[in-house]
Amino acid sequence: MKAEENTPQTGFFPQLQGQDGILLASEVIQTRPSFSMPIPIQPGGISVSIIEDDARTSQILSDWIRPTDGFCLVNYHNTAASALATLPNEKPSIALIDMDLPDFGALNCVRRLKPPLRQTQFVMLMADENVEKLFNALALGATGYLLTQTPRVELLAALRQIHAGGSPMSCSIAKKVLQSFQIQTSLNNPVAELSPRENRILRLLARGASCAEAADTLNLSLSTVSTFIRSIYEKLQLLAAAKLPQ
Repeated sequence: MKAEENTPQTGFFPQLQGQDGILLASEVIQTRPSFSMPIPIQPGGISVSIIEDDARTSQILSDWIRPTDGFCLVNYHNTAASALATLPNEKPSIALIDMDLPDFGALNCVRRLKPPLRQTQFVMLMADENVEKLFNALALGATGYLLTQTPRVELLAALRQIHAGGSPMSCSIAKKVLQSFQIQTSLNNPVAELSPRENRILRLLARGASCAEAADTLNLSLSTVSTFIRSIYEKLQLLAAAKLPQ
């Protein structure tokens, strides 16, 4: 039976959300398989693969995504090596990647998987918003991020937004992105050119406006603002690629 959107909301920790409510930690399988665990692919829907080395978080995400209408859980991996070997064949619409994978595994995954998976949206999972690490992931090809405290309904809504072509951006990330473009513009780098609308949105967010407030200020829909943010990220990625040694 499909899960309803109005089930009790909770973040990833400390409670686990099951089909019958809150699960005790003792009810969750704690062992970690040393291989990826294929999930039977359901027809249609937003296909999602999970790269997460924490068994509890993988269980929560799986339980949230698998039964939800409009989504299809393709696979979950507990190591970066498993994802690097398998994801190119899975070709998910969205890859959820734990930012804290060992040995810079998350950034390595994005860097190596984005070129062969241009249509896949890489979404970083974070316990807190580490601006430097997140900026690096966005520059390498990620197009979104979620905090582990995100409730189920909000997480699913964010995944739908990302699949539809939008992206989120906080004030701290906007400041970092704006600074990067300003530096490259001062160097007359043609790749660093933002459109007037992109520049206006970025500046509003960097000053502390929320995406909804930016939309109201510019008389735009929230979905339009989020699409412009995606375009800014894509230009940031072009900027980063132009600076990498050939």
